[in-house]
Amino acid sequence: MRIAKILLAAALVAPMAACGDSGSGDGPINIGSVSTLSGPVTFPEASQAARAVFDDVNAKGGINGRKIAYTAADDKGDPASAALAARDVIQNKKAVALAGGASLVDCQVNGPLYAQNKITDVRGIGIDPGCFSSPNISAVNTGPYFGSTVSLYYASETLKLNKICSFFVIIGGTANAYKEGVDRWTKITGKKPLITDLSLSANTTDYTPYILRARDAGCQAVLFNGTEPMLVGWVKAAQAQKVKGIKWLFLAPAYTVEIAKALGPAGKDVVALSEFEPYTEANSTVNQDWRTIMTSHKVPLTSFAQGGYLAATHLVEVLRGIKGDITRESVTKAMKDLKPLPSNMTGTPFAFGPGDAHAPNTSAKFVKPDGKGGWTVLTPDWIKLPNA
Repeated sequence: MRIAKILLAAALVAPMAACGDSGSGDGPINIGSVSTLSGPVTFPEASQAARAVFDDVNAKGGINGRKIAYTAADDKGDPASAALAARDVIQNKKAVALAGGASLVDCQVNGPLYAQNKITDVRGIGIDPGCFSSPNISAVNTGPYFGSTVSLYYASETLKLNKICSFFVIIGGTANAYKEGVDRWTKITGKKPLITDLSLSANTTDYTPYILRARDAGCQAVLFNGTEPMLVGWVKAAQAQKVKGIKWLFLAPAYTVEIAKALGPAGKDVVALSEFEPYTEANSTVNQDWRTIMTSHKVPLTSFAQGGYLAATHLVEVLRGIKGDITRESVTKAMKDLKPLPSNMTGTPFAFGPGDAHAPNTSAKFVKPDGKGGWTVLTPDWIKLPNA
């Protein structure tokens, strides 16, 4: 049913005619984003962080004297609402670009619309497969699919584990993207997983059969892509079955203070992926500017806020480099001509360029719960995928 809604929403946006020149003159530079800001699962920090960056730029005089007007539209996690939100940002708000979005459905629904209207989106947090397969969207984060690859790569190449298994919760049309993530690891390393299970759904609540299957197969590491409640349930089920000695590899949703507190000592075998410089490292000089801006604007310090901050700062750098008028056309040209932008907050540079798909962040650091409600960094250096 959800896929049908996505396809319907895509059909709704397809007839929209491409808008002409927008954002020219001495008025504000209109920037937009489409994010999931309401509903059962929300990602408000990304667009809040982007707004904080733009507000700081405005306070210092803007871009060549022009202020940035930022619109953060809410798609409610619903495909039809995402289609309407994107139309509003493009048509009514006359955005010259998008930046800092974090949505469950926007990329998949609106990727064709953004391409048709020749507008680029520097995605704060890419979630659905469309965020990494569109010519007009480039996400600053690693994402769940390349995140799966780099987690498996860390387990096999750094931890030197041979028997590696994967269990994926499949929501919507994500099965192929997760399978490609595993296949990518096999192509890079020449190794194959012991188990790749794509049978879990968002309604799965009993993880005991999967944990026992992993134990009985002799898995040394298990990659699981669940959300926060699922991850806690997974670890508690393993604890109830007295399953020990398996590394539980979790993706970016696990890396929160709430998860560390919920797991406590039970999280000793958990390894989580950090898409950016680990945000819990308060003394990291790499995170200093991000922490200062977020704190001054009262934005929660989370990895989602890191994504929004990076998306906004990358776009600001592009805007500052444009000679002449800043319009949708000139911004899109600058993005398509963009040389990779390095950042110490990520292991690989941000890139856009003329490609049909973009996934520039193919690196991660890894952290583990410290048993006291915090996190310890396992990899001071970035784990980077070769030839990704």
